[in-house]
Amino acid sequence: MHYSPSEKYEIIRLVEQSELGVIRTLKELKINKTTFYNWYNAYLEKGYDGLVRKRSKVNTTWNKINEADRDKIVELALEKPELSSRELAWFITDTYRYYISESSVYRILKANGLISVPAFRMSSASDSFKDKTTAVNQMWQTDFTYFKIVGWGWYYLSTILDDYSRNIVHYKLCSTMK
Repeated sequence: MHYSPSEKYEIIRLVEQSELGVIRTLKELKINKTTFYNWYNAYLEKGYDGLVRKRSKVNTTWNKINEADRDKIVELALEKPELSSRELAWFITDTYRYYISESSVYRILKANGLISVPAFRMSSASDSFKDKTTAVNQMWQTDFTYFKIVGWGWYYLSTILDDYSRNIVHYKLCSTMK
């Protein structure tokens, strides 16, 4: 809750004149001790004007890319139109020893209209499968996954799943892909 300067002044006067003591009075008023002393010290230092709520500072991003670097990225993109945003980020890092993320390059290029929309139409996933299963053992699916276990090497897991129940029908863990 934010108090007005007049409310803060009233609370300070109330605490100063209270016979209960500072801590007990603040407990009754349900005001944090630190908050009160911040108000009180500001009042002692600047008077009534010290009780006016300070405007919060504008949040500036510590890692914001400055305009000169943004312009340089656009300039390089125009000079080398064959490079993707990822390749351009790598080029800048390698050539100028200035690290910039691929996503930052992409956003800068998109904001300047240098990223075009693909000419092809993306297909979306269908709402349901074409071959629906209605019982167990009508269709099985297989998957092959590999893991690197530190100190042991690569291991390969082959699984067979029942499409309807989603249970693993069989699996095999091997140290080679054979």
